[in-house]
Amino acid sequence: MTQALAEPVFFESPVSTTAALLRTRPTVRHQQSEDRLYHVGLAESPEEIQEAQRLRFQVFQAEYGARFASDRLGLDIDEFDSYCQHLIVRCTETSEVVGTYRILTPENAARIGRYYCEGEFFMTRLTRQTPRLVELGRSCVHPAHRTGSVIMLLWGGIFRFMREHGYSHLIGCASVSMRDGGGVAASLWDQFSASKMVDPTLECFPKTPLSLERIARVSDAEAPALIRAYLRVGARICGEPNWDPDFNTADFVMLLGLDSMNPRYLRHFSDGNS
Repeated sequence: MTQALAEPVFFESPVSTTAALLRTRPTVRHQQSEDRLYHVGLAESPEEIQEAQRLRFQVFQAEYGARFASDRLGLDIDEFDSYCQHLIVRCTETSEVVGTYRILTPENAARIGRYYCEGEFFMTRLTRQTPRLVELGRSCVHPAHRTGSVIMLLWGGIFRFMREHGYSHLIGCASVSMRDGGGVAASLWDQFSASKMVDPTLECFPKTPLSLERIARVSDAEAPALIRAYLRVGARICGEPNWDPDFNTADFVMLLGLDSMNPRYLRHFSDGNS
């Protein structure tokens, strides 16, 4: 999924490039969970970004068997990191970063020359109709902290970021493990397409499609928690999945417009951020 970029960025150490960008990026205020066990905010230093990259490395390697160019550093680093905002949840008792999302604004996507998703999908239909897309990626939560508090803090931080900076649409890749040979991913695609969750006017087309016709389906396929959560808040599927060989996953593009968000969640995030 490599592609030439508009200007050089870091691969081994984020410190020099990121320090300058952090001074000019949009911000969002920190917020604490109701139980005061966690707080969320944007990373404010290169060192905090490295904490997020270390968590990503640990989670993605353990759960997907992902391969990283930066294995020797114990960090998940790619060319997008220095152009993204990094939302982090920190445990107040241990001070560890236990949850993260990265956020790519349309302005920084223009600087790079593409969204991350465009490395996997042809997205012309989508980007023409929704030109100011914010892209989410590299979502992960430490296994010991997969509680409602952590994910709700992350989503609340994303909602505040969108509202405070005037963005209305989110996209991102949501992954399904291919360790089973693709049976779950193919079965989920059958479910999504049959239930009309895919809008053909916004369809994205995979650059490395799965051979769906050759994959045996499973009868009890269940979407991963992240995809289920996206669907609950009102996100749409933007086409069939792409195979990501580095993570050995089938990736679906998801689209969420704040104006079409599930009213229950919209009220929750609005009340919590007034």
